[in-house]
Amino acid sequence: MATTELQQIEHVHLPVRGLALHVAQAGKGELGTVVFLHGFPEIWYSWRHQMLAVAAAGYRAVAPDWRGYGLSEQPPEPEAAEFDDLVEDLLGILDALAVPKAFLVGKDFGAMPAYDFALRHPNRTCGVMCLGVPLRITDLSFNTLPEGLYILRWAQPGRAEADFGRYDVKRVVRTIYILFSRSEIPIAKEDQEIMDLADLSTPLPEWFTEEDLSVYSSLYEKSGFRYPLQMPYRSMHQRKPIGDAKFQVPVFVVMGEKDYALKFPGTESVMKDGSMEKHAPDLKIAYIPEGCHFVQEQFPDLVNELLLGFLKDHPNV
Repeated sequence: MATTELQQIEHVHLPVRGLALHVAQAGKGELGTVVFLHGFPEIWYSWRHQMLAVAAAGYRAVAPDWRGYGLSEQPPEPEAAEFDDLVEDLLGILDALAVPKAFLVGKDFGAMPAYDFALRHPNRTCGVMCLGVPLRITDLSFNTLPEGLYILRWAQPGRAEADFGRYDVKRVVRTIYILFSRSEIPIAKEDQEIMDLADLSTPLPEWFTEEDLSVYSSLYEKSGFRYPLQMPYRSMHQRKPIGDAKFQVPVFVVMGEKDYALKFPGTESVMKDGSMEKHAPDLKIAYIPEGCHFVQEQFPDLVNELLLGFLKDHPNV
């Protein structure tokens, strides 16, 4: 993406619940506000293509760095991370920006607070679009997967820190992007660590440039991995299942057909068995052929088309 395009994005720090949270913004918002919620190993920059597209279409694009990520302030006790912090921070961001209602677009673990916020605050939500994470009624179980699963490894205090600590930040981000862009779940053997699953001879995905890698690396050099490992990997278990809750707003689930997350136990069946419709009466599902876990960066035009269609179908009135 050209520097001139990125210059259309403004950056502010907002006081939210005792922390200075970084928010990237673009557009005037005549038609409403769209809030983009990143996952790991991402930051606001992950949404650069979508931000400019919705801004050009008449919306205000807002992409925060979660607390402890990117340019946002670190919480004083990262190990005390609570999943509800994300939902409360999101509410604080909307209040700080004086946004009465917004569309939410979540990716990876950012989808979870998007769903939860929409259920708890339907009067502040126009609709929810999530990439790579379907609406789950019960917790995702990893019991049937090997102990070398990256989620299980990174949930162990100190394990990822020792693994990542062997390399510089750029090498760590590079490796994770390569692993997460594949169609297979990253699983290490008993005598391996996750960082051993790719090396410098492994090429970056063709849609991810060295310039992109430099941006991500510089932001993770600032934030470190202390909080990102807590949230989500050591805090996911705190999230409460939605139970019998029903969405009062439109929900759009987009999945890349080559996203490794489809291979998590039960994910493919949830996408197809009708269970999501019981909790989201106004539900739409779309698949992107060849789409990987980073589908919004891999195929930005396709994702932008789906997103703008969703916004147009549900005008903010």
